[in-house]
Amino acid sequence: MAGHPVHACTEPTQRTVYNEGGQTGNDKKGSLMALTLASAAHLLQEHHLLHEIIRGDRWTLDAGEFEGSNTAFSTVTYDTRKVDQGTLLFCKGAFRPEYLDGIDARGLAAYVSETEFHDRTAAPGLIVSDVRKAMSLLSAEFYGRPQEKLTVVGITGTKGKTTTAYFTHAVLNAISGGKAALFSSVDNCVDGHTYVESDLTTPESLDAFRMMGESVEHGMRYLVMEVSSQAYKVDRVYGLTFDVGAFLNISPDHISPIEHPTFEDYLWCKRQIVDNCRTLVLGADADHADLIRQQATRDGRSVVTFALHDGLKPGTQADVVASPANADHTQYRIAADGTDLGLFSLAIDGDFNYANAAAALAIVHALGLDTSSAAVHALEQVKIAGRMERFEDPSTDTVAIVDYAHNGISMTALLDYVKERFGDRHPYITLITGSAGDKAYDRRKEIVEAAQHRLSRFIFTEEDTNTEPTEKICKQMASYVTDPDVVSDIVLDRGQAIEDAVRTAKSHPDRLDVILAIGKGNERWIKRLNRHTPYEGDDAIFARMLG
Repeated sequence: MAGHPVHACTEPTQRTVYNEGGQTGNDKKGSLMALTLASAAHLLQEHHLLHEIIRGDRWTLDAGEFEGSNTAFSTVTYDTRKVDQGTLLFCKGAFRPEYLDGIDARGLAAYVSETEFHDRTAAPGLIVSDVRKAMSLLSAEFYGRPQEKLTVVGITGTKGKTTTAYFTHAVLNAISGGKAALFSSVDNCVDGHTYVESDLTTPESLDAFRMMGESVEHGMRYLVMEVSSQAYKVDRVYGLTFDVGAFLNISPDHISPIEHPTFEDYLWCKRQIVDNCRTLVLGADADHADLIRQQATRDGRSVVTFALHDGLKPGTQADVVASPANADHTQYRIAADGTDLGLFSLAIDGDFNYANAAAALAIVHALGLDTSSAAVHALEQVKIAGRMERFEDPSTDTVAIVDYAHNGISMTALLDYVKERFGDRHPYITLITGSAGDKAYDRRKEIVEAAQHRLSRFIFTEEDTNTEPTEKICKQMASYVTDPDVVSDIVLDRGQAIEDAVRTAKSHPDRLDVILAIGKGNERWIKRLNRHTPYEGDDAIFARMLG
């Protein structure tokens, strides 16, 4: 069960489940467009995506040659199991022709594909050069172009997307009286107060536009959404222009044969948000910020910058700046265009989260909203389960922190926080970590190198190993440990790894133990062999063992 933030909205929180892969429009007629074979073909031709329309032995560019070409589709989906009367089907990904067997009897109206299937179905096929781009354009049209009825904020970056999205959502909700929607890697919210566990950082385009349509029906005025590099890589946000696009930071991540082959490709995908926004919010200290500014200038985008002044580096010129207000960094003062917005004390630990707070207020500023209002302090109440979640047992002087840190930059930020808060007590630091299987291979070495000279013990364990053997990943990570003063253990079962760390800490009541469990947050599953298998959860185990 995913966590949801605490914010200024006073309506009761509920949890529900939305169907994925499309839905019927019978109860949504007020917001749907009359998408037909003819209008779909016209839109695809406008975007130079349509090759031809094929039905049987008839190949044509004129949809009017087919009976019913002006009949509205009742449903759009990419899941053949959800096809019924009047459905437009998108054949994307690892689509198999046999999925269409018997589909005409269920009422398939048409399909969109990069391959024609006239031998499998009598329905007309819109044959396109890129089915994902086609799906994004046609889904937006089917759901009534809901993005035009919302002020849409997109947030990208290697770290901080989720926290910045929740901070921004809280402030916009406070300003608008609960009229802000949210799409994040943790939860989706289409009505300002109901949080639904999400599957992807950025939803498939069809699901995104469906949820945007639901947001409009619920009276939402704003939408805040995380935008992953994969969202641009596989066209989940194709054709979507953000009113404000935020580029927080960048460091090597997601480099693998099934994600990004190189860092250049990763950065290029991230940078697409610059081309697809009206105003850019940019981390002034981000790597490659000069390149991103050049791109924004080329595209004619106005830029609002933010920065964190932590006393460790020279002050960066920025439009929105967060600066520590006390010695232990539990309060920061934030200013926008030189105007003091007051003191902020976040419910989430970590200096880097004040950078995320500055980013959120830069977004609000870029939207032209009043950053001096009391509503901006709504972000102080935000908590996100599994993000910098802290557990303590004072009787044994044990502190545990659960965080979603999963790469070198986030590992460094987490250890910087530990040093800032506990460094003068010389804690015994244990890191419980694994790494995702089948992808992001660079993370494995990054995490070890960022941590090994700053802690006492590694426990390598299972994360979402998928098809890779857990032991293989753990041994690979252990091989990167070169510091002879660091203990390195492998405990394959993640729950047992956490229990081992807690028992060890309790057996040394004379010292301060800090246990860091990263990579899983509050997730209640571990991905094995492409399936989510139940898992108690890092936070639940610490709560059970530390009270």
